[in-house]
Amino acid sequence: MALAVKKLEDFLPASFTVPGLSEDGFFELCQEFPEDMVEYWLDGTVIVAPPTDPESSERIGEVYVQLNVWARGQGQGRTSGPDGSFRLPDGSRLSPDSAWFDAKRWASAKEKEPCRRYPVFAPEFVIEIRSPDDRVRKLQEKMEIYIANGVKLAWLIDPIERTVTIYRPNRRPKVLSNPASVEGEGPVAGFVLDLTHVIGA
Repeated sequence: MALAVKKLEDFLPASFTVPGLSEDGFFELCQEFPEDMVEYWLDGTVIVAPPTDPESSERIGEVYVQLNVWARGQGQGRTSGPDGSFRLPDGSRLSPDSAWFDAKRWASAKEKEPCRRYPVFAPEFVIEIRSPDDRVRKLQEKMEIYIANGVKLAWLIDPIERTVTIYRPNRRPKVLSNPASVEGEGPVAGFVLDLTHVIGA
């Protein structure tokens, strides 16, 4: 498998199918692409994406910093950035650009699966930011996967279209056009993301 996968390096971002990929198999793929992001979807789709462009990286960093500062000010919850991967209940392995999750829930998940580096776990809140190489429909599907796996709130930020789409369980996505900021709710009530350097950058 390694030789076949390595041929993809010149064609990234790329996707291919590996049905029923095991945990060891996923780690092996990650080792084949140490500088890239590897995600796995329930249908067997593996997505390998190269490092993003500097402007997209700046946006991601801005969002993560704001979320992390807010979380620390609350004195509860934990945050992760784009290099943090979650093993969702349906078997998908996704890496949101930013995420917030309850620290006690995370500790409990690790206690239930002490021998696994990635216990089954869905964060309460995730943010994805569209980069120039991202297809909107694929990102929309990804947001739906988050919600289906227990994420309570998800934001898809599109700097190209200057929109923020809000996803919640059992509700239709809500699209905000040219927002200056977006307010959190539910698990992140009180968090306000200033979009000046995200959509306005």
